[in-house]
Amino acid sequence: MARRTKEDAEETRHQLLEAAQRVFAEKGVSRTSLQDIAQAAGVTRGAIYWHFKNKAELFNAMMDSAILPMEQTMQQLGHDTTQDPLVELERAVLQTMRGIESDARTRAIFEVATLKVEYVDELLAVKERYVACYADTTRQMQRSLEDAAVRRAVTLAVPSDTAAQGLHALMVGLIHTWVLAPSAFKLVAVSQTAIRTYLAGLGLKF
Repeated sequence: MARRTKEDAEETRHQLLEAAQRVFAEKGVSRTSLQDIAQAAGVTRGAIYWHFKNKAELFNAMMDSAILPMEQTMQQLGHDTTQDPLVELERAVLQTMRGIESDARTRAIFEVATLKVEYVDELLAVKERYVACYADTTRQMQRSLEDAAVRRAVTLAVPSDTAAQGLHALMVGLIHTWVLAPSAFKLVAVSQTAIRTYLAGLGLKF
């Protein structure tokens, strides 16, 4: 009985996350109420508060379902010293792009995060989550770029922290542009070309 109850709770949580993604995409995050999400999920508003304390926590949980696997990939950079850090970095970035381009749900979540959210009021917690993710990702990138420069015995054209910030901005720009017009270009293919061109400008070549 306890197991069934736990499974039911997990199913309700899943329904809420799926409903949130749909309603956020339709109405925008700031214009969506918890009641809207509960209605779309076919549950009571109280069911939402059983799983999430507010809309920001629900939004972050929705984002985590798409982003955590990507963050975990970035966090593994540099753990295997036998791997070329530049190859590892490119693989991690392209894996992120591939997930956005090929998985409909991931793409939908990124569309909400890119185009349908305003960082105001209760959603300031969402902004904090984004800033933390940005800081962690750029640190991982910076470490990989430094290791790649050492392995190649070159000096980066700009400081490593600036180089990492630029690479992150390149990624974000590609994702934002592609989400606006997915038919305009192939995200993975263009990302690889853009990344390699950027890295070459830093003095790093494959």
